[in-house]
Amino acid sequence: MDDVLDTLAQPQDAAEPVVALDERPVVLRDSARQGRCASPGRLARMDYEYVRRGTANIFCIVEPKAGRHMTFATPNRKGCEFARALRKIARRYSSARTIHLVMDNLSTHSQNSLCTAFGDQAGRALWNRFTVHYTPKHGSWLNPAEIEASLWSRECLGRLRIGSLAELRRRTSRWNADAHRRRRKITWRFTKERARSVFKIDQIDTARSRH
Repeated sequence: MDDVLDTLAQPQDAAEPVVALDERPVVLRDSARQGRCASPGRLARMDYEYVRRGTANIFCIVEPKAGRHMTFATPNRKGCEFARALRKIARRYSSARTIHLVMDNLSTHSQNSLCTAFGDQAGRALWNRFTVHYTPKHGSWLNPAEIEASLWSRECLGRLRIGSLAELRRRTSRWNADAHRRRRKITWRFTKERARSVFKIDQIDTARSRH
């Protein structure tokens, strides 16, 4: 936890950007029957029945302090898609000395996914572009990308029914372009000092030292 919070507290630095990544599963749905269109004096209505069209995934990627957004849709969240997401980030920050990457410790979030997708040499080279900061177990809420995921869910998806990956990609791309153009930043206020107070870590450490 301390490592993640120290990283998020770093001042903005183009040579060492801090980027957060998270995934959000999406169920693709089509309406089973045509709803009622809006007309003067009558609201549009959507029929409650729907047909599932499979699932998809959203990679929620944001540089919180700079307001740079790279959120996009993929068919799934397998290792090969994660590898492509990191390649996308590395290309965006091609001149950075290292890229601080905050994410949870999912099994696919590893160098092995990159080596499987691009080969050992290219995979290791890409992985070495990053300084990885894993959130603690049950502590994924420490990741600002969860805020990005929540914003995307409310503003892009909402109550819409999206029946295809192509449509999901189009909508997500438009949402990301608008968020990026407006440089929507995430102000992270939960500091290490605040965390130690909330979780009474100093008291726990003192009690342990006495024993």
